[in-house]
Amino acid sequence: MAATTSRTLELLSLLQSHRHWTAHELVDRLGVSERTLRRDVERLRELGYGVESLRGVAGGYRLEAGTGLPPLLLSDDEGVAIAVGLRSQATAGLRGAEHTTLSALAKIEQVLPPPLRRRIEALQSHAAAGAPPLGGRDGRPVPAVDPELLGLLALACRDAERLRFRYTDATGGESARSVEPYRLVPIARRWYLLAWDRDRDDWRTFRVDRVDHVFQTRVRFEPRPIGDEEARERVERATRYRRSSVRARVVVAMPLAELAAHLGWWGRELEAVDAGHCAWPIEADSVEGLAMGLMWLPLGAEYRIEGEELRAFLAVQAARFADAAR
Repeated sequence: MAATTSRTLELLSLLQSHRHWTAHELVDRLGVSERTLRRDVERLRELGYGVESLRGVAGGYRLEAGTGLPPLLLSDDEGVAIAVGLRSQATAGLRGAEHTTLSALAKIEQVLPPPLRRRIEALQSHAAAGAPPLGGRDGRPVPAVDPELLGLLALACRDAERLRFRYTDATGGESARSVEPYRLVPIARRWYLLAWDRDRDDWRTFRVDRVDHVFQTRVRFEPRPIGDEEARERVERATRYRRSSVRARVVVAMPLAELAAHLGWWGRELEAVDAGHCAWPIEADSVEGLAMGLMWLPLGAEYRIEGEELRAFLAVQAARFADAAR
C-alpha cells in the first residue's frame, strides 16, 4: 500500500510538472506496466483530479482544470515562495480578502517542516521591502538566484551568524570574503546582500547571484543598529555608484499628482514644474533602457525629453519604425 501511494503521488507530481505525457513516457518514468499506470490514473480521478486520456499515436495523459481545487504537490522551494508571498500580502492587506489570505497561509504553514518554516520567517523578517524599478533597466535577462542560497543568507541575517564565501565582482575578479550579514535588499529585479566586511572594516554590498561556496561559521556577532530604510539606502547608493548610468529628464504635460498616481512607486522622484507639468528623472544602464521606460507614460500624454543621448537614439529609431510601418 505504501509503495502504491508513493507511486500515485509521483504520477501526480509528473502530471503537474508537464502539460502532456505519453503513456510510454510515464511507464518508463514510473517503472510500471501500462495496466498499473491505468489503475494509478483511476486512483487520481477518484481523489478528484481531472486526468484526461488522449488516444492516438501521440496519446497519453494530462491534467485538466476541474470544478474544484484538489490537493497540490509542492516542492520545498515552491512552498517557501507561496508562503512568503501570502505573508507579504497579509501584511500589506489584500482589500476584501484578508480572511482568505490568512486562512490559506495558515493551511500551508501548518504542514511545513520546521526547517522550511524557519527559512520563511528569516526571508520575511530580513528581506527589506520595496518594489523593483522598471524592468531589468536595460532589458537584458536578470540572472537567476538559487532560492536555497537566498534562504541560507536570510537565516544568517536573522541569526547574526558570520559567513565566509567566494565573490565574483563585475570585472570577473574573485575574492574570499568574511562578513557579518544584515539585510537582503531587492533592487532592479536583483537581490543584494548588505553586510559588514570584516577584512575591509566597512559596509559592502554583494549581488547574491555572484555569491558562491558559502560557509556557515556558526559564530555569532553583535549586530550594529541598522533599519530596513537605511539598509536600502546604502544598497541603492552602492549600486548607483557601480553602474555606468545613462540619465535623462522627461517633462510631461500632466499635473504631478495625476502622473504620480499612474506611475506609482516608479514615480517617486517626480518634480513639479508648474500646475500642469511635472518632470520625471529616469536612469538606466543603457539608452535602450531609458527608451523602454518611456513606455510607462500614459497614452496620449505629451512630453519632451531633456537628454541629448536619448533624443538622438529616439530619432534614429523613429526613422527605422517609420520605414518598417511603410
